[in-house]
Amino acid sequence: MSKAKFNTLYILFSVIPFLLLVFPLFEIGNRATPIVFGLPFSFFWVILWILITFIALVVLYRFDPAKDEEEDV
Repeated sequence: MSKAKFNTLYILFSVIPFLLLVFPLFEIGNRATPIVFGLPFSFFWVILWILITFIALVVLYRFDPAKDEEEDV
């Protein structure tokens, strides 16, 4: 994977979940009902997007083209 493509994916996978957690896009999930796993849907919405972001960034880390390069210090 090229560095430019990696950077584009990294930006997308970090900005899109952030936008879904702030106003006005948070209104999509801002509901008291239904109850999911004993949590109001708004709490579940936030936890879901935090987990999705974490998993996406871990997967991106595995494909990072600069991960294996040693930097000169």
